[in-house]
Amino acid sequence: MTSQAPDTEANPLAIRGIEFVEFASSRPEELGAVLTRIGFQLLARHCSRQVFLYRQGDMNIIVNADPTTLSGMSRDDEDHQISALALRVDDASRAYDRCLQWGAWPIPTRAGAMELNIPGIHGVGDTIVYLVDHRRLFPIYDVDFVYLGAQRQVAPIIPGLHFFGLVQYVGLGRSAEWIDFYGQLFGFKALPTATHFGILPHGTILASPCGGFYLQLVEPMGDALYDTEWYEQFARLAFGAPDVLEAVRALAARGVPFQDNAFIHTDAHGAITAAMSYDVTFELVRHVAPRQDGAEAAP
Repeated sequence: MTSQAPDTEANPLAIRGIEFVEFASSRPEELGAVLTRIGFQLLARHCSRQVFLYRQGDMNIIVNADPTTLSGMSRDDEDHQISALALRVDDASRAYDRCLQWGAWPIPTRAGAMELNIPGIHGVGDTIVYLVDHRRLFPIYDVDFVYLGAQRQVAPIIPGLHFFGLVQYVGLGRSAEWIDFYGQLFGFKALPTATHFGILPHGTILASPCGGFYLQLVEPMGDALYDTEWYEQFARLAFGAPDVLEAVRALAARGVPFQDNAFIHTDAHGAITAAMSYDVTFELVRHVAPRQDGAEAAP
């Protein structure tokens, strides 16, 4: 997901899209099997840690099962948690300095000897927002990962499938604080309240400054108001697809189940998978990825 050359005021960090989404998992084989069912392939393993790279098209997912990472997570009641979001930027050092100037909390380096140091700041809950140089001469994975074979690219199983964004749970009445957080640090803009994508109408949609992905902030409502297990966290990863119904058929043929009940059911706008391992779910949203020049192709 790339965009046209960013305006420095509208896009202060020169964000160019999502580089990777990371899951922390104590059961990496199970999560890996789920990712494989939705079209990702395991391409590489970290040279010194229990960290694995899965890829499909332009999308990278990291599965982090390293004991050091898992011990640092405050929640131990879930086996798969979204633990990091990595953003592509034109200049990671400049973007990182700008975040710190605006009050972001830095993440101490976790890089070992001869490993790549990717700057990061604290995100929601225990998560990290990494800043990755988009203009590097070689991919970051070529430094720290050992590829399992010659393959580097994986064709998407569904044409046009791409990262659409993430759903973030926030505390009751705290949406405004998170809108400020993402707006001041990264340049995200809240869309009009009537704007919704997919099949779930609740929450506030934030558009990334590059126009390539979105965040949906969701406060507790209904029974969740009385649920003591409501945590501020990245709750779900969403994929964009030009044709949701065709994508659902293709994934269902690979054994991916979808929710179908009184509250959630598949339609042309979106779908949500049923939990395939420890409540991890993924969302499909009708969306056409921006072209290389930043314009959006016709639906």
